[in-house]
Amino acid sequence: MDEVVEILTEYGTLYGLQVVGALVILIVGWLAAKVLRSVVRRVMERAKLDSMLVSFMGHLTYIAVMTFVIIAVINRLGVQTASMIAVLGAAGLAVGFALQGSLANLAAGVMLLIFRPFNAGDFVEAAGVSGKVEELRIFTTRLVTPDNRVAIIPNAKLTGDNIINYTARGTRRVDLVIGVGYGADLKRAREVLLGVLAGDERVLEDPAPTVAVLELADSSVNLAVRPWTNADTYWDVYFATLEAAKA
Repeated sequence: MDEVVEILTEYGTLYGLQVVGALVILIVGWLAAKVLRSVVRRVMERAKLDSMLVSFMGHLTYIAVMTFVIIAVINRLGVQTASMIAVLGAAGLAVGFALQGSLANLAAGVMLLIFRPFNAGDFVEAAGVSGKVEELRIFTTRLVTPDNRVAIIPNAKLTGDNIINYTARGTRRVDLVIGVGYGADLKRAREVLLGVLAGDERVLEDPAPTVAVLELADSSVNLAVRPWTNADTYWDVYFATLEAAKA
């Protein structure tokens, strides 16, 4: 019995301080991870970044710190961590290759959330799709097309192509071509078209609308009719102007 007590005392003396040290590292590291997560979130919120990005970066910071803490705890307990780190690095490399498409979409999503080329509700043309932005996610972006279809586009495709935001500036120019006969009075035609535009309260006075000869076609003189309107009334003005010009 005395030998057992002596052995336990010896092991307790030998490993007790290591266990206590490991617990201290774990507790301090856990508290530090929480503090750093809060700091990152606070800084990003003050920068008025997207709430999704704030949450994601907060979790990423917490996981990164806790990973180092756990490795430090294992090392404190006397376990060699060099080989473990090498194995984790190799595993991470393999996972990175397997998920390179997803990681590319993740990185693109973070860039979109930071630089904000568009917001929810904007009408954009991107990756060959035109539609209203419904939701920007970490991996994908949802667009609703004018005919009410939902397009889910990987974020890497968005950042790898041109993005045209039609509503970012608040106003849009309506580009129409109205043809009149060669025998028509161009001055009178221009006055009529300007009168049509002036009678539509959705057409902005500044910038002023333009009516000018665009082309001398084979069978008509084509006039460029270019009024300005708010982005959300673009199609209303487009169709109404065409109908009124015909009338």
